[in-house]
Amino acid sequence: MSSSQICQGMDCSKPATLQCPSCLKLKIPNSFFCSQECFKKNWATHKAVHKIMAMTSGPAAEEGGSDPWPGFKYTGPLRPHYPLSERRAVPAEIGRPDYSETGIPVSEQNIRSSSVIEVLKPDEIEKMRTVCRLAREVTDLGIAAVKVGVTTDEIDRVIHEATIARGAYPSPLNYNGFPKSCCTSVNEVICHGIPDQRPLKDGDIVNLDISIYKDGFHADLNETVAVGKVDADGLRLIRTTRECLEKAIAIVRPGTLYRDLGNVIEKHAKSEGFSVVKTYCGHGIHRLFHCAPSIPHYARNKAVGVMKAGHVFTIEPMISEGTWRDEMWPDNWTAVTADGKRSAQFEQTMLVTETGVEILTARPTKA
Repeated sequence: MSSSQICQGMDCSKPATLQCPSCLKLKIPNSFFCSQECFKKNWATHKAVHKIMAMTSGPAAEEGGSDPWPGFKYTGPLRPHYPLSERRAVPAEIGRPDYSETGIPVSEQNIRSSSVIEVLKPDEIEKMRTVCRLAREVTDLGIAAVKVGVTTDEIDRVIHEATIARGAYPSPLNYNGFPKSCCTSVNEVICHGIPDQRPLKDGDIVNLDISIYKDGFHADLNETVAVGKVDADGLRLIRTTRECLEKAIAIVRPGTLYRDLGNVIEKHAKSEGFSVVKTYCGHGIHRLFHCAPSIPHYARNKAVGVMKAGHVFTIEPMISEGTWRDEMWPDNWTAVTADGKRSAQFEQTMLVTETGVEILTARPTKA
């Protein structure tokens, strides 16, 4: 043992003979302490070294990122690529929801137990039309950025800047602590994927879930996009998921039961050999990001409510190649299929009219 080994303890320069056992496992060099007492005294600060090492090692490191949970049992091949970029700034003059600073959506929590579905007034509907049109513009800019080799963090940057350029706030940012301005869900990720440093690969599928807030109202939509050359089964999954949404929208009109949407969606998904995720639902949306009604996408559900003119809500089926069951990554956001197979999703925000439905987030038709 070299006499140059010096204790790593704060304000200690004694000769060191003891090495941290965790550092040995992680192959961190020069982690020597002069005594057990000195090691315990410095543990609160020293353990941060282990976290930093975990963020810069693991299976993802070979691809230019790092896996923050190297011991975690993933369900599929996808890995997070940390560190995340810093939280993106929103100009002070842009209006923001109540959770933007604290992360706590107090207004939603106050009505969490309510099943009352609000009927919007004409002026409120106009504000919804505006914010939904802008959300569609932002989404299409995000989709245009999807290419092989582009990181999901770069897509988040594009979406963030497009949102604030329209004087809007990116609704996901700090919602219950979510760290980014949109959700990017790749391959086996069902929903709520956090944009990170992983470059998209040829053959990936990625869902972009975009929500923005302007003049006191939220809009919400998402699409699953093929990256490069996707195999036939992946393209069929994407197509079927889009069709599930379209078939559900086709029955939206005054008098339709909200529980009937799931019957339509699951029937079509099963006809193509796919399953419907049960954990996550569509929802009401307007001044609140999420509110009544809750809209399950699977059959024989117990959703409460009947559609009336003036109701505004999302339908957003998540369709999987294998099991409908899901698991969660340690970030407490990223939901993945329990079997590691791919999942796709499409979403629109819509208004029930006197005669049917108006898709507020629809892509404008070409003249």
